[in-house]
Amino acid sequence: MTLVAQAFSQNGALAKAIDGFSPRQAQTDMALEVAKAIEKQSSLIVEAGTGTGKTFAYLIPAFLSVNSSSSGDELNTKIIVSTGTKNLQEQLFHKDIPLVKKALASNVQVALLKGRSNYLCRYRLAQYQETRGQLDANTLNDLVKVKTWANGTQTGDIGELINVTEDSGVFPFITSTLDNCLAKDCPDYEQCYLVRARQKAIDADLIVVNHHLFFADMALKDTGFGELIPKAQVVIFDEAHQIGDIASDYFGESFSTRQLVDLCTDVSQIYRSKLTDVKQLGLAADKLEKTCQEFRLLFNYDPERGNWREKYQLQSFIQKFERLKVDLDFLYQVIKLCVSRNEAIDNCFDRAVNLLSQYDVMANVDINGMSFWYETTPRHVVLHLTPLSVADKFSIYVKESGAGWIFTSATLAVDNSFEHFAKHLGLHGASQLLLESPFNYQQQSQLIVPRYLPEANDKNRAQHLAELAKPLIIASKGACFMLFTSYRVMNQVAELLADDIDNPLLVQGQMAKRILLEQFVENDNAVLLATASFWEGIDVRGDKLTCVIIDKLPFASPDDPLLQARCEDVRRQGGDAFAQIQLPQAVIALKQGVGRLIRDVSDRGIMVICDNRLVNRPYGQTFLKSLPEMKRSRDLTKAIAFLEGIN
Repeated sequence: MTLVAQAFSQNGALAKAIDGFSPRQAQTDMALEVAKAIEKQSSLIVEAGTGTGKTFAYLIPAFLSVNSSSSGDELNTKIIVSTGTKNLQEQLFHKDIPLVKKALASNVQVALLKGRSNYLCRYRLAQYQETRGQLDANTLNDLVKVKTWANGTQTGDIGELINVTEDSGVFPFITSTLDNCLAKDCPDYEQCYLVRARQKAIDADLIVVNHHLFFADMALKDTGFGELIPKAQVVIFDEAHQIGDIASDYFGESFSTRQLVDLCTDVSQIYRSKLTDVKQLGLAADKLEKTCQEFRLLFNYDPERGNWREKYQLQSFIQKFERLKVDLDFLYQVIKLCVSRNEAIDNCFDRAVNLLSQYDVMANVDINGMSFWYETTPRHVVLHLTPLSVADKFSIYVKESGAGWIFTSATLAVDNSFEHFAKHLGLHGASQLLLESPFNYQQQSQLIVPRYLPEANDKNRAQHLAELAKPLIIASKGACFMLFTSYRVMNQVAELLADDIDNPLLVQGQMAKRILLEQFVENDNAVLLATASFWEGIDVRGDKLTCVIIDKLPFASPDDPLLQARCEDVRRQGGDAFAQIQLPQAVIALKQGVGRLIRDVSDRGIMVICDNRLVNRPYGQTFLKSLPEMKRSRDLTKAIAFLEGIN
């Protein structure tokens, strides 16, 4: 028996470390395949159904590979584990890894590394304390809290700031970006929390990162951490279904008014505190900032995404975009006169040069193989250039790395095939393993597709959804998620339910996601209404969640510019865009939503999908074949009876 198999056996390391541990064949099978991929330095794609225990199935062989290499003459194995979110990072680092480390009595050195925006910048904190007059009262109050915390923190991780809200306006003033970081020219470089965290990661055997940080580094858009990835012998992606789109973003380019406004803010601050003799600095910065605001006003008031190529055909957009270039160039010329007077203004000069270069990229909209699109926030516009495919670039990187690559998630396969995932990333030679969940879905759950539903675009749909939900909410005594594909329908249903049910309604957008979840778990009869970010990564077990209602199949908006460009590219090559792109994306998204319901062997519940297309369109079978084997019905009374049996 191998060391890996032994660890998962009846009397193995995990059984001794975890009360009630029992071997699961699927978990052992996955661990053995991961060990093989690490040993052979090959690629492996694994779908591990909910309850398989995939975290231990990749951590145990990863830890053992470090131990075995460190006992020989060769260099230690360096392992990178990349997760979908910071929450998963924290869970791995603070909960799962310590348990594995203890179980194996391992001395593997582990580090947690986040993106630079998660670390306090000492230099910027000091800088903005000098000019606190420009901050509003709330931000100033938060700055005082940050200063108190900064005097005692060891890590500089702003996640420790529990008394400052996540959306506080203070964070841009106390953290750095790649643009405004002074790097080795910074007077606080030796004490920099980010540098210390990265140095710790360089010295570690296993580093826990997230996908955004991994691909930012891989695309060489960051510095200092770049030496980590080429040295890794093993790369493990958990929640790997997310990485295709993230990789596309980082292999592309972006240009935003936020970058311009941040530059203007820093130039104004330098003018007021250090270079008061150069009045043109303040004037040029104010001029560019005003033009940024005017450019944002050309777009719709509500945040949106759209095709930048199309907007750039309109005279009003061309004129205002060209005005941005003129004012940015003017600011560049003024900054140029001040070069070498201090490190901060030199950094602003470099940023202005880079922004002028990025501007030219976004003005050249005729490049083939790329999608030019924009998205707006309440205050800013971001222009994106995104490659339609990253398969060639990513596959070359994987091949040349000489590392073992493991891609795992509960949702990678579509109709029992990995073709969509593998093709997107160019992983044609990867080994594949599909492991079903050990849960007994036939006994634990039911899938209901109600009859007589209006079409997905019917104007009375919200009313029907609210009416349908009421008896289910009563039968489940709350403990219900309603997951939506749009904020508009979610808010309409929330408004209707507020008048008709006594249960506490928790609606996404009313408070931070973490607080919403905490309140849902603490309140036995709460109903939570949410959109995309609650479809995955949410783990509510037991009778706290017994009913999940999904409003419709989660096809991406046909207006999404990146989706449009990819579909057009597939059609040009003679392919079927719906079958190759839109359907697989929707299947994986639905699998994530359905995965919220049954999280443990003792969980029971009802999954209600309010979309007739599951049963009256041919592609509905693709969705159904990709979902767990639940008992299926179209009779809502069966769902109510099942819920009443639980409660």
